[in-house]
Amino acid sequence: MGKGGMSQGEGSKVEEENMAAWLVGLNTLKIQPFPLPTLGPHDVRVRMKAVGICGSDVHYLKTMRCADFIVKEPMVIGHECAGIIEEVGEGVKHLVVGDRVALEPGISCWRCNLCKEGRYNLCPEMKFFATPPVHGSLANQVVHPADLCFKLPENVSLEEGAMCEPLSVGVHACRRAEVGPETNVLVMGAGPIGLVTMLAARAFGVPKIVIVDVDDNRLSVAKRLGADGIVKVTTSLEVDVVGVFRYKNTWPLCLEFLTSGKIDVKPLITHRFGFSQKEVEDAFETSARGSNAIKVMFNL
Repeated sequence: MGKGGMSQGEGSKVEEENMAAWLVGLNTLKIQPFPLPTLGPHDVRVRMKAVGICGSDVHYLKTMRCADFIVKEPMVIGHECAGIIEEVGEGVKHLVVGDRVALEPGISCWRCNLCKEGRYNLCPEMKFFATPPVHGSLANQVVHPADLCFKLPENVSLEEGAMCEPLSVGVHACRRAEVGPETNVLVMGAGPIGLVTMLAARAFGVPKIVIVDVDDNRLSVAKRLGADGIVKVTTSLEVDVVGVFRYKNTWPLCLEFLTSGKIDVKPLITHRFGFSQKEVEDAFETSARGSNAIKVMFNL
């Protein structure tokens, strides 16, 4: 398992029993104990305060898989997260207890050629929150490498910190597409990732952004958030595609955009839930229904 947690029966003792939302079967989530691993010298223990629901989380719940990643044993869900440092390893110098941090959820090996080339997002040994068999972060606490925890500026909330994860997808897409002041952008889809990509493109200086979707409600949200044009589509389009997989080195820029006000992700958070069994179930059903739900957020 990754740093987020270990199989039940392993891990160090903490003062209170750590609980997490486990995906235990098709359409079945249970809040159950989640033993933490031993804190390493370069790790931190983080109390989760904000965790968002991603479309991949819903896929795992509804089908027990997302693309080629298949859930074969109970797994803690969630990967869009931010929290407060509760303990630091002896080798951690840049973070202290009480710091508010956003967590980058993927732990790469840093030994393979892709990692050495700086393309760590493609690491074949990546241990990524809530990507089986690695546990996720919808829990009271997790243990994570300190260098993947980014201190939040005072004017950035914990919810906004959790939004750095989906925003990173948009930032990485804009970098890959090399967008800028001389680029017009068409965004395909006005779901959460399409909307953060639109916001990122604007922050990169793109003068004209058109977004297309099949859903009127989501197109109206895109218009309110600043899309220059919206198009409801019912037929196929011909496009050139530049693929992206996750992201790399995006958290500092995301936090810069949030701190400066170039990007405001707060309007994307449409629903909030606490961390009880019923609220976890209701939150995932709300996210799965779509409709007027853009980003569903847990406040722990």
